[in-house]
Amino acid sequence: MDEINWVSMVLATLMPILIGFLYYHKRVFGNVWMDSVGVTENQAKKPNRIVTLIVAIVLSFFLSFFLLNFNNSGINQEGDFDTFAHGAWHGAFLSITTVAPVIVINGFFGQKKWKHMLINILYWIITLVLMGGILDSMNHWQNLPMPEGF
Repeated sequence: MDEINWVSMVLATLMPILIGFLYYHKRVFGNVWMDSVGVTENQAKKPNRIVTLIVAIVLSFFLSFFLLNFNNSGINQEGDFDTFAHGAWHGAFLSITTVAPVIVINGFFGQKKWKHMLINILYWIITLVLMGGILDSMNHWQNLPMPEGF
């Protein structure tokens, strides 16, 4: 892969924020998550949202860049494997083999409830699946089979 599709990087970088906005909404998992942490809605609103958003965007960019390279490292990663499904598989693989263990280990030492850990693990599985799919498919559109004339 010689060139990065920067639109895919922007979309993938914004994915954790967009998914988090929906996933942690009080009508989805927000109330359950706040209960598992032991905070109220007012306490959850206290952190500086601008600083939180900026840090989240920077770290999400790092994660996107890593995932882009992870999707494309290895022998014969060009051609047949340049699909949304392939990138999504990589996102799921990373979620299950890396993110989930880190969350569970930290959760055990932090004495968190299983409910709290599972909510966060599911969030990262969904998020990394979408990020991986976007990055792999959009960075290899030129390798996809196209009808004559394109």
